[in-house]
Amino acid sequence: MRTLTNFLIFTFIICTSNVGAQSNENCNQNLSIFAESAKVKNYEAAYEPWMAVRNECPSLNVAIYTYGERILKSRLKKAEGAAKLAEAQDLMKLYDQWIQNFPTKKGKSTIGSILASKAQTMMDNKLGSTAEIYATFDQAFTQDATSFTNPKGLYNYFKTLHTLYKKGSSEVTPEKLFNKYEEVSEKFELEGVKLAKKLDVLLKKEENGIPLTTKDLKRKKIYDTNSRAIGIFVSNLDAIISKESTCENLIPLYQRNFEENKGDAVWLNRAAGRMKSKECSDDPLFVTIVEALHALEPSANSAYYLGILNDKKGNNNEALRYYEESIALETDPYKKAKTLYKIALEFKSRGLKSTARSYAIKALGYQPSLGKAHLVIASLYASSANDCGNTQFEKRAVYWLAAKTARRAARVDASLKKNANKAAKSYEGRAPSKTDIFTEGNEGAIIKFDCWIKGSVTVPKL
Repeated sequence: MRTLTNFLIFTFIICTSNVGAQSNENCNQNLSIFAESAKVKNYEAAYEPWMAVRNECPSLNVAIYTYGERILKSRLKKAEGAAKLAEAQDLMKLYDQWIQNFPTKKGKSTIGSILASKAQTMMDNKLGSTAEIYATFDQAFTQDATSFTNPKGLYNYFKTLHTLYKKGSSEVTPEKLFNKYEEVSEKFELEGVKLAKKLDVLLKKEENGIPLTTKDLKRKKIYDTNSRAIGIFVSNLDAIISKESTCENLIPLYQRNFEENKGDAVWLNRAAGRMKSKECSDDPLFVTIVEALHALEPSANSAYYLGILNDKKGNNNEALRYYEESIALETDPYKKAKTLYKIALEFKSRGLKSTARSYAIKALGYQPSLGKAHLVIASLYASSANDCGNTQFEKRAVYWLAAKTARRAARVDASLKKNANKAAKSYEGRAPSKTDIFTEGNEGAIIKFDCWIKGSVTVPKL
């Protein structure tokens, strides 16, 4: 009897193993079939073999989810009525299965990215309330902000919170709204710097006369696309917060919370930055916050703000000392570039054009892709049209130099391309016309500017 029992158990194990082996073989075959179809975007042909693998071997390969997302999005786009809802719900289910079976890629978590995609699907297809959509975005950000990089998702993360705030949700206080804005803005800045570092490698190759390879050009196109997306969504983010963060709202809020947060460098930094950006720096509270920040944790930011305070008092030498201290305290080259750029803006506002250009050029030395530094220099040139040159023609020729500099901004920073080219076109419209060049008879001539610019421009050929 025991021999018969053992035989039956052995037979069961062998049969089960054979079934498992057969199942894996079928899954591998279907995986190959659906992957080939999905690669050429034939999602209809891919659907059935993909569903077979998804149901039978959900942990076989991450392609089940990367291609599966595309397959279901294609079906969702074509579906209508109840079928559309069913496809959207299945896509939601797929994201949950993805996290369950493949939460990492090359040893790094992708949960933030997957959850952000799930939240976006909820938003696009009206699945769940605004609070539920925000909660999913928030889970993505708080659980794994590193992989949550999609610019549209980051923007909608804040937008859904703002919607709750405007609806009067008791859960969303002004403090929470401003804090979340700062967190998302800092995340955008972090992603922007990552792109800038990659772009700067390619820009330096070009500047050194090294032709970009096909692979380089493909990468540059991707970097430019992502950079433009970040620029658009950061602009949209700022447009939302600008309506809420007036000095009338900020000052009472920060006064109320100062005592509680005066030992928190992050809070002080954010408060000082917001007050400066909204031109609330004339209020005594700005002085209090900046001094507390510098006493607590001397940094590039605190020194920069002290420079601003001394500028406002007319202590120019003291202001310059703090600005230089700000640069010295910053060790990260990209943050140093940002600080130098901000200092350039301060000197520009005081009409110190040569000094402003000097700091903008220093900023570009640390970050060649900082297009807005080129735009500052272009605007400095344009504002000097009446101050440089001996004749009316020469004075207007400065606009060619301004346009050339603006075009440079468009080339190095895709996020500014539209505005930079628009500025360049405007400058060119104010430069001498073809008729002026013909009348002067000086096409191809070099015009030197002996004013603060100390540069030259070549008259275009007709």
